[in-house]
Amino acid sequence: MTTIRDFMTEDHRRCDDVFAEVEQAVASGDWNAAAESFGRFHCGVLQHFTTEESLLFPTFEEKTGMYMGPTQVMRGEHVQMRELMAAAAESLAAKDADGYSGNAETLLIMMQQHNMKEENILYPMCDQHLAEESEALLPGLQASLAEAGK
Repeated sequence: MTTIRDFMTEDHRRCDDVFAEVEQAVASGDWNAAAESFGRFHCGVLQHFTTEESLLFPTFEEKTGMYMGPTQVMRGEHVQMRELMAAAAESLAAKDADGYSGNAETLLIMMQQHNMKEENILYPMCDQHLAEESEALLPGLQASLAEAGK
């Protein structure tokens, strides 16, 4: 059976792969490919955040009573990453490779740290505390994340 940790970690990797495509396109000066890949990355990450904030986090909080714990930290980091993605998008639109690279490097470091916390702390906690709910929760997570691919 797929766990919440496995499923959400797989989505992190999918987003990481698309982010790497953007980096390659910017490095080669292919601004059209960079914009297309960044659009897919941005959409995927925003949908990932929305899925966590609207389905996973509230279910976890309601079950555990932890409203000011790890989910609050993750929401704050989501805000910061949304701001970095907006700045990166502006740099891409201006075809500013240096500006994009600076924002992308900061975003990459933040995403790596954020994903490690989710994958090693929050998602295992979700699997532990939401064992009864996971059978109903996983299809909702899957359907929500599938929206990013449309």
